[in-house]
Amino acid sequence: MTKIVVLNNEAHKTVKVSTEASIMLGDGQRFVPVVLSEFHYLVAHYPLLFSKDAETGAFYCGAVLGFEDGENLFLDKTVGDDCYRPLHLRRLPFYTAGDEVAIDLDHPRVGDKGDALFTESGEPSQFLVGIVQALREFRLGSDKMKEFIDHLLGLNLIEALTVTLGFDDGKRELVGLYTVARDTLNGLEDAQVVDLFRRGYLQHIYYMLASLRHIASLANKKNQRLLRASAGLAAPLI
Repeated sequence: MTKIVVLNNEAHKTVKVSTEASIMLGDGQRFVPVVLSEFHYLVAHYPLLFSKDAETGAFYCGAVLGFEDGENLFLDKTVGDDCYRPLHLRRLPFYTAGDEVAIDLDHPRVGDKGDALFTESGEPSQFLVGIVQALREFRLGSDKMKEFIDHLLGLNLIEALTVTLGFDDGKRELVGLYTVARDTLNGLEDAQVVDLFRRGYLQHIYYMLASLRHIASLANKKNQRLLRASAGLAAPLI
């Protein structure tokens, strides 16, 4: 359930938000939307791929955090790895409502513990100021991402990616994901490549291609977790 309302310094003066990375606080997501401005942070940790919105069929770009629904392999039940946390996760439980900031009061991060939203005088706290900046970056970044994707589609630079991965409990296929078409990229005319460079897109394309190496490391995280779980089940009862 969600209860999204516009933020108000009177109605929500005592509301606090927990900010730590945690599965229990809503970070259990296997694929999260990202924006171009965070690519240089994301590429150090996550596979960056395209997918299609289930309702509209439109492409969007995201970071792969796991292989199963609700799975984030960068977290255990209580704490996250020490790595860059995608903007989409950091801005929760906040949203934009036109020019206003809204909050989901039913989100598990919302309660009486954590960072305050307002000072005693009713001014936005430093935490809330940071959230407003994150929301602005994500909104503007989403528009720029659409332009990036539209341009790549115009050059036939997006292709389906199917990867079969072997785990301790069997094989799984990554489906419904897309990447940059490397062969098509290599076949572009010089003028098209220069245009990609001048738009700033070429760097982001290479970030995406470089990030594919993280699929194997993410699969290893998954397999190590499966092995630990199976070892726990096999342990003798005392």
